[in-house]
Amino acid sequence: MPEPYDPELGGPAEPKPYASELGGSSEPKPYAPDELRALDRAHVWHPYGPMPGRQEPLIVESASGVRLRLAEPVEGQRELVDGMSSWWSAVHGYNHPVLNEAARGQLDRMSHVMFGGLTHEPAVRLATRLVEITPEPLQHVFLADSGSVSVEVAVKMCLQYWRSAGRPEKRRLLTWRGGYHGDTWQPMSVCDPDGGMHELWSGALPRQVFADAPPDGFDAEPDPAYVARLRELIAAHADEVAAVIVEPVVQGAGGMRFHSPAYLRVLREACDELDVLLVFDEIATGFGRTGKLFAAGHAGVSPDVMCVGKALTGGYLTMAATLCTSRVAEGISRGEVPVLAHGPTFMGNPLAASIASASVDLLLGQDWEGEVARIGTGLRSGLAAASDLPGVVDVRVLGAIGVVQLDHEVDMAAATRAAVREGVWLRPFRDLVYTMPPYVTGDDDVQRICRAVCAAAREG
Repeated sequence: MPEPYDPELGGPAEPKPYASELGGSSEPKPYAPDELRALDRAHVWHPYGPMPGRQEPLIVESASGVRLRLAEPVEGQRELVDGMSSWWSAVHGYNHPVLNEAARGQLDRMSHVMFGGLTHEPAVRLATRLVEITPEPLQHVFLADSGSVSVEVAVKMCLQYWRSAGRPEKRRLLTWRGGYHGDTWQPMSVCDPDGGMHELWSGALPRQVFADAPPDGFDAEPDPAYVARLRELIAAHADEVAAVIVEPVVQGAGGMRFHSPAYLRVLREACDELDVLLVFDEIATGFGRTGKLFAAGHAGVSPDVMCVGKALTGGYLTMAATLCTSRVAEGISRGEVPVLAHGPTFMGNPLAASIASASVDLLLGQDWEGEVARIGTGLRSGLAAASDLPGVVDVRVLGAIGVVQLDHEVDMAAATRAAVREGVWLRPFRDLVYTMPPYVTGDDDVQRICRAVCAAAREG
């Protein structure tokens, strides 16, 4: 084996010591903030950022309730109200005693065991609970590592279903523009191919079928011309399309757009008529965020396959799930390869499953509908002032989601500083300043978040 080369020395580099050679105590010495920032910049690649990073991330040392405590004051603030629920996952806030206890109790039993050939109560309990609370006739649960992986599994289910049915030519997907389904391969292929963040890969990804984005407005009457075009497109490609996949009611990272639930009913009817499967990506919308437990509930329809994640574990650990009907599961099982050939190492992780069950029970054991409605009322009231700000083209609220849309790309650094000065953490993107607060956010903090959104929209 050649010796590692050090380009600065022009010769072999000193080998890195093994951890056992480093000595020291079992408790690592904490880094000073300046040291932490330097090491972060040198080694850590952050989401959707360059390497090395151009902006310094804020250093969080702890979190409790709805507050993030910083390692040092920033813009005069040491604590920030989290207006993002850690990318929409921490619906119960941080350091919740119920979820902490679930984690500690499971750690004392086992943190992980392989799921191939073995099973355990946390995974069985969670799968059973998900079947109970999701729309009929979803009956079968594949536990995945992340939301993006759950979409990969959903696509694989649909393609394998048709292959097992003797129709392998049905291998394309149909979706509408403006969507976002994750950053792995198949999910990227059904994100918006032009304005989306994965445009770079448009020549390499599978070529899918795209309809125009659904017309804006949750309460808007469905557009008959759009409905007709949508039906015609599905009909034109029914022989090659395995499934239609959409985010129901709310298109999340693709633009935070809301559409009428009526279009979900159109999709369900068209897919039934034309023998196409229907997939709902409820990773962002599930567990109450839109005012219904699942966004499909606004339309009163059920998909053939459904993905959930994010809030599933209350933001504690990564876990997602793909649910399907018996028709899909039995169809795969009758095929030439009668198994779903997918098996992540950490599938069904008992620690994550225990916390997920506790999180679901915690949500359903309280008046979550009332809390989401309360937050929505506060967002409508507090964000109304944004309508009068220069550059604001739309202000919209649905459930516990508040969005301010600008007529220009947000200056991320300026908008973040403005929000932090108000004592709030936000993460704007593209032309949007938005918030999805934890459901435990109090009324005063909701108004603080609204002031921060307005400040970020004004200065960004």
